Amino acid sequence: MSKESWGSRVGLVLAMAGNAVGLGNFLRFPAQAINNGGGAFIIPYLVCFLLMGLPLLFVEWSMGRFGGQYGDHSTPFILNNMAPKKQKLWKYVGVFGIFTNLAVAAYYCYLESWTLSYVWHSITGSFHGMSQGQVADFFNQYVALGSSEPIVFWVFCLLLNTWILSRGLSGGVEIASKIGMPLLIMFGIFLAIRGVTLDAGEAGAVNDGTVGLNFLWTPRYESIWDFKVWLAAAGQIFFTLSVGMGSIQCYASYLRSRDDVALNAMSAGWMNEFVEVCLGGAILIPIAVGYLGVDEVKQLVAGGSGFGIGFQTLPFLFQNWGPILAALAGVAWFGLLFFAGITSSLAMGTPVMGFLRDEFSWGREKSAWAFGLTVLLLGAPTVLFYNYGVFGEYDYWAGTVSLVVFAMLEIILFAWIFGMDKGWDEITRGADIRVPVFFKFVIKYITPAILVAVFLGSLVSQGGIIDTMLNKQIYADLLNARTLNDAAQITALETKLLYINGSRLLLVFIFGAIAYLVYRAQGLRDRKAPLAHG
Repeated sequence: MSKESWGSRVGLVLAMAGNAVGLGNFLRFPAQAINNGGGAFIIPYLVCFLLMGLPLLFVEWSMGRFGGQYGDHSTPFILNNMAPKKQKLWKYVGVFGIFTNLAVAAYYCYLESWTLSYVWHSITGSFHGMSQGQVADFFNQYVALGSSEPIVFWVFCLLLNTWILSRGLSGGVEIASKIGMPLLIMFGIFLAIRGVTLDAGEAGAVNDGTVGLNFLWTPRYESIWDFKVWLAAAGQIFFTLSVGMGSIQCYASYLRSRDDVALNAMSAGWMNEFVEVCLGGAILIPIAVGYLGVDEVKQLVAGGSGFGIGFQTLPFLFQNWGPILAALAGVAWFGLLFFAGITSSLAMGTPVMGFLRDEFSWGREKSAWAFGLTVLLLGAPTVLFYNYGVFGEYDYWAGTVSLVVFAMLEIILFAWIFGMDKGWDEITRGADIRVPVFFKFVIKYITPAILVAVFLGSLVSQGGIIDTMLNKQIYADLLNARTLNDAAQITALETKLLYINGSRLLLVFIFGAIAYLVYRAQGLRDRKAPLAHG
């Protein structure tokens, strides 16, 4: 059984905030806001945070602490303990809490390695003298594996993650969070001040930095009535809070039975919101609009991810500030992205390690290296076949769909099967704040209803889960290519289809393998039980 524990409350809150604060806070959030109503987007965003995000934080922290009392530090047996003994299938729902962390870490560590590589290139001045097109081509060549550099940085990031995890919670994860989160905020404040105080005419800027802020936060209220905007807001809350993954339950499982979960959940949640809304909204867009203007930025963020503008445009814009300040800005920007990434990826390793340590009595270092090796093997296709859509498949199925499905099922278990009265006692026991009783109603009725609506909406909407599963867009493009008799396009699409379907089979295999390990673990528990009572 694991003997891990947190060294301090500050370390725990910073680690939880680090788990939530990721690349999406600085890249995805401003792009989503612009594409979904600007300042009006904050209304559905905050509504989803209050009615879905915070309730899920309360639930997942409480579930984790509850499971920790029984020596369980991963979701299969945390959920199993919360369900009636006759309902044995809940532990297989908990498989999502291990699968999601493994599959997301498989591509997230590659993203993380981009940021570290770009820190190096910012220091060495690689982008100095490049045009905007050349900086964009640099990124395209990078992900196309134009050299061995991407592999080197990716493997280094995997080794760094694995080594920190092998040091344990207080000796590894907590220290990394205590270093990474303050540096992240410091870098973010520096860039936000620089972006907002940008003056038109200064070093080639065409607009003041405040023009970018106005563009980002000018409300388009007609968007509020669009279901897709609410779907985007709900998706951003999932993306930014790391709920529905199983990592929060794992971190919380190392709390003592009387330790507070309510204030801790609130602290981590609101710290994430501060970083996302205040810092994330004051860097990328103000700087980009300052130099490129509103119309071009609209085109750059049209996809909604922000990766293009973050990696292909910002390094070029920094060069307007002179070589020294450009290098500092590059280190700050890609440094904060790196710390946002690594504090999140470390959280993905702990549930896997907790499962291996609890169920198979593996040591801390062995569990950490097993996680690292699995992520290496599972992540290799996302690196080697990035341009064939493998990366996107991992992100969609593991980083989006799995989160919604798991969150929907876990809150049904917590509120309706474990029971809301017992659940409320778990949330409020030892609480350092008075949790409004309003949340008891929200957790039982409103949050499950929102999650079911989000899932069903994603299932049947155009370009949603069913359309994606059936590869409708690819087949439409393939039909068009065959009509035009475009042999090169036909070959490219058929090859992409092959890799996409292969990546899905691999993800299904991983899920099945984890379910089998859970089955084996239950068998070991059943054999130990008579001995314990004998």
